[in-house]
Amino acid sequence: MSSGGGETGAGGGGGGSVKTPADFLKSIRGRPVVVKLNSGVDYRGILACLDGYMNIAMEQTEEYVNGQLKNKYGDAFIRGNNVLYISTSKRTVGEGA
Repeated sequence: MSSGGGETGAGGGGGGSVKTPADFLKSIRGRPVVVKLNSGVDYRGILACLDGYMNIAMEQTEEYVNGQLKNKYGDAFIRGNNVLYISTSKRTVGEGA
């Protein structure tokens, strides 16, 4: 009597091949992302690279605290143990919030 749904897409968006987190991270390199830290601060910019420890290098980075733009950086490096999540950005870097 299993109540689990198995691997057939609980909440999945349809058909297609299965995408692992590693595949997702490879596919977003060079694209705009939002990196949320454990402290609640967001960094928005272009994902330059990342490693297996989730250390992140970003370009054209903007720092947001409580939704307010606080600072702009050329390049930023974020240590992986501070990262809560990485998300693709729906808007381009430089557009207003």
